[in-house]
Amino acid sequence: MAMAAATAEGEPMMDINTTPLIDVMLVLLIMFIITIPIQTHAVKLDLPVDSKDAPPPIVDPVKNKVTIDPAGTIFWNGSAIDLIRLRQYLDITQQMNPVPELHLQPDPQARYVVVDEVLAVTKRANVEKMGFVGNEAYAGAF
Repeated sequence: MAMAAATAEGEPMMDINTTPLIDVMLVLLIMFIITIPIQTHAVKLDLPVDSKDAPPPIVDPVKNKVTIDPAGTIFWNGSAIDLIRLRQYLDITQQMNPVPELHLQPDPQARYVVVDEVLAVTKRANVEKMGFVGNEAYAGAF
């Protein structure tokens, strides 16, 4: 603390002694810090557990394959589906970023009506990244 200017020997000191005030403030601060509960900044999430038996995702983010067998059954990545489910899957793929490719592989013996219906559904779903796979199977058809 700074020394007061020279005062007469019997005069009262006009400055307040702040040392006890600071001591009390430090004790109160330490008590306040101790009594505050510890804040945890954790976000509780239920994360999926990785299992080896889990089926692969229905919509592949890279490429999806639509096949049509001779009986007229439509398959999406190996699973049999109908035209309504095909449209739902195509809508999901069109919302992904980047948009996955669609590979269409009809059997050479498949009815053209079914292939035409699948093409109409892909057109209504505004599929732009689509290709035909297995065109070499049609070489002897005509």
